[in-house]
Amino acid sequence: MSEKMKVIDVSKCTGCRGCQLACKQWNQLPAKQTKNVGTYQNPPELQPNTWTLVRFQEIKKDDGSVKWTFRKEGCMHCTDAACVKVCPSGALHHTEFGTVGIAQEKCIGCKECMSACPFEVPRYDSEKNKVSKCDLCFSRVAENLPPACVKACPTGALSFGDKADMLPKAQKRVAQLGGDASLYGDGFVGGTHVAYVLQEKPEVYVKLPRNPQVPLSVIIWKDLLKPVALLGAGAVVGGALLHYLIHGPKRPVEITEDGKKEGGN
Repeated sequence: MSEKMKVIDVSKCTGCRGCQLACKQWNQLPAKQTKNVGTYQNPPELQPNTWTLVRFQEIKKDDGSVKWTFRKEGCMHCTDAACVKVCPSGALHHTEFGTVGIAQEKCIGCKECMSACPFEVPRYDSEKNKVSKCDLCFSRVAENLPPACVKACPTGALSFGDKADMLPKAQKRVAQLGGDASLYGDGFVGGTHVAYVLQEKPEVYVKLPRNPQVPLSVIIWKDLLKPVALLGAGAVVGGALLHYLIHGPKRPVEITEDGKKEGGN
């Protein structure tokens, strides 16, 4: 299977939230009561029942005018995903498309993925004791269908296909926009399977990390200490096997009538 990628062209997004609704419908995510925090954006953040969120933002321009901008937010599906590294149950895993899937029945609610994710995507449901996030509509992609959000987008802001094809198309769009436009995503954390075509500088957008990185604690434990620990465990097992081959099985010590010890090894 070829790696897949979703490209989000922020310059084409009108904030209709069709993608947000389609995600809820396809994944059968229930609605919940939210609070008004002074913006048209709803809900305020990603939630266990909201895997796709369209952020509404007002940007003040140099001439004093205000510009609306909208950005679809969700899982970036990292190639070297920190959430997969730290998940102890195997609930989070890489799919054959390079994306990050989640098997909720395996989730134990430890929340390790939440602290590891550089994009702060996974969300914890206290009622179910489970963590949830976007799986890039694996059930649809596996049937050669686009993700629900891409299917619902009326302006072409969302596109989906083979990663090898999507990256050049995204770069071409950046060149067309010119100015401060840039491609954001695949250059971080070992690569991603979601990328943004940004019309403004990355630092302009709220909740978009300037330099997302896998936490150092995850790198030290999973990439350095854990392999050493596994080697140590293997050495112990190997030593025990070697002892068995040389000396054979351990025999019990027997005491004779005259008090001498016999057997044992």
